[in-house]
Parts: sequence; C-alpha cells; structure tokens
Amino acid sequence: MANKLKGLLAAIFVGGRRITKIETCILTADTITKLSSKAAGSVIVSGSHGGIYPGYLAAKARVRAVILNDAGVGKDAAGISGLNLLENLSIAAAAVFHFSCRIGDAGDMLARGSISHANEPARACGVEAGMACRRAAERLRHARLGRFDPPAVAEGRTEMPNAGAVRRIILLDSAALVRSEDAGQIVVTGSHGGLIGGDPATALRSDAFMAVFNDAGVGVDSAGLTRLSALDARGIAAFTVSASSARIGEARSTFDDGIISTLNDSAARLGAMIGAAAREVLAAWAMRSG
Repeated sequence: MANKLKGLLAAIFVGGRRITKIETCILTADTITKLSSKAAGSVIVSGSHGGIYPGYLAAKARVRAVILNDAGVGKDAAGISGLNLLENLSIAAAAVFHFSCRIGDAGDMLARGSISHANEPARACGVEAGMACRRAAERLRHARLGRFDPPAVAEGRTEMPNAGAVRRIILLDSAALVRSEDAGQIVVTGSHGGLIGGDPATALRSDAFMAVFNDAGVGVDSAGLTRLSALDARGIAAFTVSASSARIGEARSTFDDGIISTLNDSAARLGAMIGAAAREVLAAWAMRSG
C-alpha cells in the first residue's frame, strides 16, 4: 500500500482567483521509528504501540496528528501513555483497539482498525471510541498544529549486572536498539512481540541466544506474538510477558515485573513455563553455557 493516501495539492477559489493550497497527507508507517521526511505536518497512522517513546517520536517529527495501537493498554496504561504526552503538547493523538487490527501493520489499521482512545485535541476533531481508523485519520487532517518541544525521552540500552554469568542480559526499551554484537546474548526488550509489517526478517536484528517481548494484549490474529514463531525458525528461544504484568516500552519493567504469557518451542525446551516470573528464568539462563 502506498504511504501517501491523499494528494498534496488542492485547488480552491478565493475572490475569483484560483489559489493552490497544500493538503494534509495521511501517511502510514508500520513502525514509528522509521518515518519519512514527509511526516512533518501530516497525519501518521503507525503500527507502533501508543507508549511514551512513540509519542515522543511523533512530536519530534512535527506531525499534525498520529494514530497508534493501544497494545492492550496494559500495566499503568503504558500502551496509551503517549497520548497524554502529546495532549500536553496540544498534538492530536488516538489509539486503535488491539483486537480490531494487527499491531505492527499500519495497512491493516486503515483497513479494519477501530479507535479505542483519543486525547482531547483528537476529540476536538470529532474522533471518538468505536470510530473506524480511516475515518478518524480523515478527521485528524483538520487538527491544529501543536507544539514541537517535547521533553527529552531517551530509549534505554543497559546491561544487568550479573557476576559469574556466562551470558549478558541486555535491556533494550526498543528492539530497534539491537546490535550485531548482541548475538549469543539474552535480549530483553520493551517492544511488542509482533512482526513489523508481518515480515519475519524483522523479528530480531541479531542472532541472540534468546529474546523477550511484551505481548501487547496479544490482539487480533495473535499479532502481538508473531515474532516468537519467526525466531523459533532461527533456533532462538523467545517468550512474551503479559501486557498487564509489565509496562510496554520499558525493558526494565519487562525484566522486573514481567510474567511469561507465551513462549516458543525453543524456550520451552530450555525450561521456560507460562506463568513464571521472567526475572527468575532469565537469571537462570544467563548461567547456561549451552
């Protein structure tokens, strides 16, 4: 699906003169970490979760408005916390219901997504719960531009101190922060467990020993879990923690608070079990030599 859904130019007449004005575009992005240069002033429909960092990236890109996925809302309403951040900047933002369309798939959002939450600037444009995502995006084309001075929000990349461990435990607030040198290590992310655009190649950028994600409420078509089978095919153990147990977008919460909700066969063979505390499983795996 082409990113640009609306033409850039529209002709209007003022006082008998033909004047050309720039129309607001509706652009799609399976992940908000990769926005085009045309994002400024546009309405963005993104498959990313609606947490703080995606909200920050939307403001930083100077968007007119953004629609994200509510990711099951989850612990401390982390899945929609970016809407409040954007409201404080007078930027319209909404989130789609995670059981209405696949997380990580902006095309599916437009095709069948429905709105679950909207901040005040979005509601002022007539966006409301139950509205089709496409219709909401059209209404947000008329949103007023907000402020573009968000408080600095830095995604974290840290390592858990673990004396005597065979493998490092790396905490990444976003899977986008994975590096090639993370191969063979334990990667704990705050990201949702869904493939970006349904592409198995996006499951993980490195051949880690194992990886952890947030299940984002699982969602329609079990979209919040699709990285797991893709990683299983690569022999990488992986599991998700429930969105209700850990704040999406925060790897430290994944580690400290997360309760395993789903796991792939590779993780099961290593002894992981649904309902176990992620912290305990990961600490044990860090000591494994094979």
